[in-house]
Amino acid sequence: MNTAAVGILVNPMSGRDVRRLAAHASNMTHETKRDIVARIAAGADAYGATDIFVAKEPFHIAVAAVAHMGLSARLQVIDNSITNTALDTENTVRDFLNAGCTMIVSVGGDGTNRAIARVLDKARREGLANAADAHLIALSTGTNNVFPTLAEPTIAGMVAALMARGDLAESCSTRRAKVLHVSGRRASDKAHEVPDVGLIDAVLLRRDHVGNLLPFDPARIERILLTRAEPGAVGMSPIGGLIEPVSAAEDQGLLVELAAPGAADEGVRTFKAPLSPGLLRTVAVKSVTRIPFDVSVPMSGPGVLALDGDRDHKLLEGHALNVKIRRDGPRMIDLEAAMRWAVAQGMIRAI
Repeated sequence: MNTAAVGILVNPMSGRDVRRLAAHASNMTHETKRDIVARIAAGADAYGATDIFVAKEPFHIAVAAVAHMGLSARLQVIDNSITNTALDTENTVRDFLNAGCTMIVSVGGDGTNRAIARVLDKARREGLANAADAHLIALSTGTNNVFPTLAEPTIAGMVAALMARGDLAESCSTRRAKVLHVSGRRASDKAHEVPDVGLIDAVLLRRDHVGNLLPFDPARIERILLTRAEPGAVGMSPIGGLIEPVSAAEDQGLLVELAAPGAADEGVRTFKAPLSPGLLRTVAVKSVTRIPFDVSVPMSGPGVLALDGDRDHKLLEGHALNVKIRRDGPRMIDLEAAMRWAVAQGMIRAI
């Protein structure tokens, strides 16, 4: 029998950072995540997964969720050294791929999926087997979620199993995600490149610092490059989306230039944007410009470049990193389209 493996990747810290405390969002508990994992596993098991992969982490979320479910599928537990950083996610994805598991269901937010996209990008460039074939269903449990979706985990598990079995046609249910590609030299060590990726937003901040976890101060935001400008989202995306929406399906992005709040410059549009759940702040937008794929947008210092909310890159005076958008990210599965196609093909009766 062919192997139909589904990997369930949980970020134990998603939806629990200080940005939620500074806004009006409730914490995502470990118990809630265990329930989500159990429902994914139940759906995958019922629809033909032969193997379900999970990884150990400090709170035993995924392992505890599936350990006593009596699944027909084989339980495969990845056991790596824990760093309590995004490296844990990257190592788990590599282990999934090395074990032949290319169907991943993530339980996390934009940052979790950024780590997945980053390791898949590295793995493809390194020629790692299976990296180009990886598919992703991203379920939302983070703080500012634009990339992952709110969906029933049971259905996600069912669709994941159908994809792992090879029953779903690529054209009916999948599209590669757009990715922000960062290039340039490190500020502290110009002998080394800074390859990095983001999924939703690259933000140039002034008078800020690497590692800051507080919500962005609009007075410090100078420019934003968005892969998606969603008016119905929270975070950086609606700053562009409330003026010029750009969807996940469009082959372009949006560059947003901001002025200081209260600026009286001609053409500046001032409005309140939801920067975090329940947290609205006044922003002043000077311009929005649609950006085609592979057009380099410079992010010049001094300041900080943040990707999907994470302030990771320090920019010194006279130092710049460049950001381009391409559609070369993970293969994302449209759950609704996948299930409708499976029903139309008569697959449900055959399972």
